[in-house]
Amino acid sequence: MAAAVVVVIYGMQMMSVLLVPFLVAAFLALITVRPMLWLQAHRVPSVLAALLIVTMLMLILVVVGAILGTSIADFTAALPTYQARLDVLNQQAFEFVVKHLKVDESTESMSDMIDPGFAMALVAGILNGLRDVLTNTFLIIFTMIFILLEAGTAKTKFQAAFGRSADSLQGARDFMQNLGRYLGIKTLVSMATGMCAGLLTWALNVDFPLLWAMFAFLLNYVPTIGSIIAAVPAVLLALIQIGPGAAGATAVGFIGINLVFGNFLEPRLMGYGVGISPLVVFVGLIAWGWIFGPVGMLLSVPLTMTLKMALENDDRTRWVAILLGSERDAEHALRERERAKAADQATSS
Repeated sequence: MAAAVVVVIYGMQMMSVLLVPFLVAAFLALITVRPMLWLQAHRVPSVLAALLIVTMLMLILVVVGAILGTSIADFTAALPTYQARLDVLNQQAFEFVVKHLKVDESTESMSDMIDPGFAMALVAGILNGLRDVLTNTFLIIFTMIFILLEAGTAKTKFQAAFGRSADSLQGARDFMQNLGRYLGIKTLVSMATGMCAGLLTWALNVDFPLLWAMFAFLLNYVPTIGSIIAAVPAVLLALIQIGPGAAGATAVGFIGINLVFGNFLEPRLMGYGVGISPLVVFVGLIAWGWIFGPVGMLLSVPLTMTLKMALENDDRTRWVAILLGSERDAEHALRERERAKAADQATSS
């Protein structure tokens, strides 16, 4: 089994050129399937409903791509200047520490190990990776259209192919509905987070506010860790461009935005947390990023959520889902086990 897992992971990495556009199309379809089903419920033909949804999505992608394309190119061109300035600030900070605190030479050598410009390079790498994926826009859009067209007939096809009743497909249907609901709410919250981050950086006169808005939107799909990664480069740029005051204001603003949306609004809308252990979130970020590149990092939590939900729907693999889940999930599983044990004892007595 372990060897099979290694082979599957290696195969996914080798096929990432084909799998990444398909994954993007599948997640876009899950986000937009509810509006399409709503249109169908109001007597809009399936083909027309799918085309309307895809046309609106294409218009959004074209507008956002046109606006951000220039920002990404300008930021990439200015990146060496920013990194050089960061290196100077880093060296000045360590010289101040060595001079006034009188530390030894080993502490001074740490300045060579710390690279604050890595955060800026990470931003450029993720955005350029996303731009490379969007070069396959037509493949993504056509795949999404066919997925949406199949959504309405999937139930009938599964029943005819496998001879299962509607009740036996309830678990799979609940899984897809929960995943689609999670992605839909997460997307709306991420859009609001990105807009607030863009307004914040624009108000503080930080360069490339649209870029930081998009970055905050994308990384909001990664709980806790994503918010930190999204804030660091904006704070560093505010420090380079304006000064410590603007950097502090940017940091406080990002903290406030994520407290409001991440800790207050999002749990109320969803009714539950992400349901994944923070350690699993971090490991998943590294693992999916290694398999699928920058897009895998952005989709790491939805992919891990998909894996966890799929494992929960099978009694043989539910224990793996519990290990991947949060402490609340483990406590809930313990309560369910105790209730089942109490029921068995009552029956036997």
